[in-house]
Amino acid sequence: MGQALAAGGRIEVLLLKEGREKIRYTADVLADDGAHLVVRAPWAGTQARDFGFVRFGQGDVFTEHFWRDRWYAVKEVRDASGVRKGWYCDVARPAVLRGGVLEVEDLDLDLWVPADGSAPLRLDEDEFLASGLTEREPDTAARAWQALDELAELAAGGFADLG
Repeated sequence: MGQALAAGGRIEVLLLKEGREKIRYTADVLADDGAHLVVRAPWAGTQARDFGFVRFGQGDVFTEHFWRDRWYAVKEVRDASGVRKGWYCDVARPAVLRGGVLEVEDLDLDLWVPADGSAPLRLDEDEFLASGLTEREPDTAARAWQALDELAELAAGGFADLG
C-alpha cells in the first residue's frame, strides 16, 4: 500500500505513453485507501474527440479509479447533465505517486463499455501488438492481456466490484 491522499484534496494526474507525457490534468480526490485512488475531473482535452463509438468533449466529467497494485484504470464518463455515457478502461502499469503527481503509464489496450448495455469494445489491440512490448517485455505484455480480461469480467458485473 502506498501513501493515501486525503479526500477533498487535489492531485495532478500524468498519463504517460512509452515514457512520454500524453496528457496532464488536475483532479479532485474523492477517496484513497493507499491502493485504490478515486478522482473526478472534467474532460481534459482542448477540443472534443469523436472515437466513432463515443464522443468526449467539454462538460464531460470523468470519475477515475486508479490502483497502485492493478494493471488498469477504470473511468466512468458522464455528460454535463450527469447522464452516464459509459466506462473507458485503460490497461496501464500500476499507478505511482511521485511528489504529488499520480503517474499512470498507458499500455495501449483499452476497453469501452457503453452505458446502454451493448457489448464492450476491445480497443487498440493492433497498436499494442505493433508497439513491440511483447518482444521487449514479455512478462509485462502477458500482464496487460490478463488485465484486459479482468476488465471484461468487471464490466460483465457492471463494475460493482471496483474496491
